[in-house]
Amino acid sequence: MGNALAYLMLAIWPVICLVLFRTQKVERALIWSILGGYLFLPPLTEFNLPLVPAMDKVSIPNLSVLLIMIFAMRQKVELIPQSRLALVLVAGLILSAIPTVLTNGDPIIFEVLRNADPILFMVDQLPGQSVRDIGSVLIAQVLTIVPFLLARQFLATEDGLREILLALMVGALVYSVPSLIEIRFSPQMNVWVYGFFQHSFEQMMRAGGFRPIVFLPHGLWLALFVCIGLMSAAALARVAPPVDKWKALLLVAYLAVLLVLCKSLASLAYGLALTPFILFAPVRWQIRLAALFALVAVAYPMLRNFHLIPLDAILAQAEAISADRAQSLEYRFNNEEQLLARAAEKPFFGWGGWGRSLIRHAETGEILTIPDGRWIIIFGTFGWLGYICEMGLLALPLILIWWSLRQGPALSPYVAPLCLILGITMMDMLLNATLTPLTWLTAGAILGHAERRMPRAAHRPRYALKSAQMNAPAARDGKRTVM
Repeated sequence: MGNALAYLMLAIWPVICLVLFRTQKVERALIWSILGGYLFLPPLTEFNLPLVPAMDKVSIPNLSVLLIMIFAMRQKVELIPQSRLALVLVAGLILSAIPTVLTNGDPIIFEVLRNADPILFMVDQLPGQSVRDIGSVLIAQVLTIVPFLLARQFLATEDGLREILLALMVGALVYSVPSLIEIRFSPQMNVWVYGFFQHSFEQMMRAGGFRPIVFLPHGLWLALFVCIGLMSAAALARVAPPVDKWKALLLVAYLAVLLVLCKSLASLAYGLALTPFILFAPVRWQIRLAALFALVAVAYPMLRNFHLIPLDAILAQAEAISADRAQSLEYRFNNEEQLLARAAEKPFFGWGGWGRSLIRHAETGEILTIPDGRWIIIFGTFGWLGYICEMGLLALPLILIWWSLRQGPALSPYVAPLCLILGITMMDMLLNATLTPLTWLTAGAILGHAERRMPRAAHRPRYALKSAQMNAPAARDGKRTVM
């Protein structure tokens, strides 16, 4: 899907990544290779090659930075986390593809009724998965967590954490220009540039106007990104020198106005609640709140299974705010109930890909349920194993940082707001499938920072110390570290 420019952008992105690594310091090159791809590459456009996952705006940047950093970096790339629990979760997330594929070899068959004279019945099916699909799913799982593994090593320092916050703020500011154009003239940027609209246009109409989408999958994704940019700007404003603080606060105000114009109630609520918290609350409180968000996000499916979530009370509160939002939320809850029942038929390893976890009409094959939250998608696709590994891997950095409050040196002023960004993204994943490469990048950087605060971090392998010493001059003067 898309015009020639869409496929050209995907094809040349590895070259752009290489240029970034040759001209920028490694932290900045890593962040912008992934962030730039997420923001500016075309959605829904992909190269489909045999026996490998689709190459799109997520997998191409991830694969590009992985190959560049393995084969063109002077510094040794260490993909194995120091935390044993993190290592187990990484291995589980990747290898969960094997039992999922092996337990879904049966096709899903349904009859398709055709309106013809005479009436014709045809048999159609969703194909089963075979052993040859294991390699493709494994590669897809590895590419998904590449930002996590690389950020753990290269973005865990105070400079790396600051670079993430700075990039998120700058990215939101840059994106504000096409966003304001779409708010004024309707969401057409993807049509003008790449030749197609990536979602339902009706869903971009809200409150008598439009909400922007630009090159992202949905307007909700853009609103959440603006919210994250606002939180990043607040974090940088808090530590800005007194002479520059008023300028930083102006950027915070500008992004706050943009967030209002995005017309997303959830993201607006996140921004209104957490921006003052980042500006004024103690760092320890921010860490504790982020850890609480992670625990709620991980426990949510278990609570739903045992009917411990007060859905009626939540809907009543939503009704008091907006009848339309309450109706949308009720629709999501009803879909989740049906999809949970479907997932319960294969609870451990899930139904696999190709939409096999969705509920379809027995005769027409029409999809009757639409999964919104990331948690129900991963739960239906990879079962409890995939869910625990994915959500656990995202939550673990927040728990480790919270645990390290009792020991270790003082926290970096940049890690607490990043923890809140990760925590609120996990909360949003209960409503939307907003797991992006930026989420993995943030989680990996926080995990690496937490590992550095562990007592055993001082006893790193000799090759790691030697590698760090070899690259110390380049790190000090900010020169590139690509051969």
